[in-house]
Amino acid sequence: MKTLRLREGKERSLQRRHPWIFESAIARGGADAGETVRVESSTGEFLAWASFSPASRIRARVWSFDETQRIDAAYLSFLVKAAIDARLLFDVNSDGIRLVHGESDGLPGLIVDRYGDTLVAQFLSSGMERWKPVLADALLEHTGLTRLYERSDASSRGLEGLEPVTGWLRGDGPTEITIREHEWQLTLDIAEGHKTGFYLDQRDSRERFARTVARRRFERVLNCYCYTGGFSVAALAGQRAAGLAGEGHVTSIDSSGPAIERAKGNVALNGFDPGHATFIEADVNASLREFGREGRTFDAIVLDPPKFAPTVAHAEKAARAYKDINRLAFRILEPGGVLFTYSCSGGVSADLFHKIVASAGTDAGVDGFISERMGGAPDHPMTVNFPEGEYLKGLVVVRKP
Repeated sequence: MKTLRLREGKERSLQRRHPWIFESAIARGGADAGETVRVESSTGEFLAWASFSPASRIRARVWSFDETQRIDAAYLSFLVKAAIDARLLFDVNSDGIRLVHGESDGLPGLIVDRYGDTLVAQFLSSGMERWKPVLADALLEHTGLTRLYERSDASSRGLEGLEPVTGWLRGDGPTEITIREHEWQLTLDIAEGHKTGFYLDQRDSRERFARTVARRRFERVLNCYCYTGGFSVAALAGQRAAGLAGEGHVTSIDSSGPAIERAKGNVALNGFDPGHATFIEADVNASLREFGREGRTFDAIVLDPPKFAPTVAHAEKAARAYKDINRLAFRILEPGGVLFTYSCSGGVSADLFHKIVASAGTDAGVDGFISERMGGAPDHPMTVNFPEGEYLKGLVVVRKP
């Protein structure tokens, strides 16, 4: 068994059971990509078993902190089953669910989502790549499914020195799927969509937004970075529940033409009148500025942009981008209106995001109540020892009259 020896004092994070070992913490040792290594302190004390990545700054990711644990196919199958069983704790009210959430489930670099009878997996670390066949078999065994599509095309694979890989890993069939979420139906394409095909992490936020629109009887709703229209469908559902189906209107903006077309399809699929939904293929910033010049305002606005800061190193530049869109949104939000604003950037902490939104409000000359803090759906858990798992942050801000 190959060994990594850490520098003096670098064992503390592992003693707190944090699963990452950075290149700068290692005094000596190495292995092949994905190979399991024994990790020791500077004095030779056992700390963990980990998978090695010769290309990444995160040089090793922990499999287990138990010295007696054998890292083999049986153990990985056990971890997969434990992750799937844990989802029984969560009421997701959907047939789209995250089954494996990387480090939070003890499987660093593995993401698995279930859409109906189909699994979609991302193998994003050298360790997961090395054990891919074993993990694929375990996923099918413990779900009883036969279809597994691979979407290992995230940019993080490049940091591991791995090439992007997509396609059927087990089984085959159509890649366009319709899932049920709450009382709605939503279509996605697992071969072409973002991440594994859809943003399951915003499931609870979409339902919360629908209830807010219904309760406050919001007629004019704006969904920015609408992607395939999940929040747009939620807004229309809220208006219908409030008896506003003939009066309400939802405007959705995204720079992707194909996403806009799918969003239109999702609106039609749920039986909403297309005359009460406008879709704009355009840059969000430019559109918000144009609305401001026109004096156009909205009762409720969603800002759910793509990742602006993948790491802390990008946080300063991302902060300017987040501030700009929030400032523009505040200026066109009606007094008493509600802003649902999000950051999915791991490099932007919840505290920093709060400060960004506050500064945006100040620059826009408005103040607001933070009525709620939002995060990822419960099937995207964050563990106490891995705060980096809290990548999705959201604030619900009510503009003061």
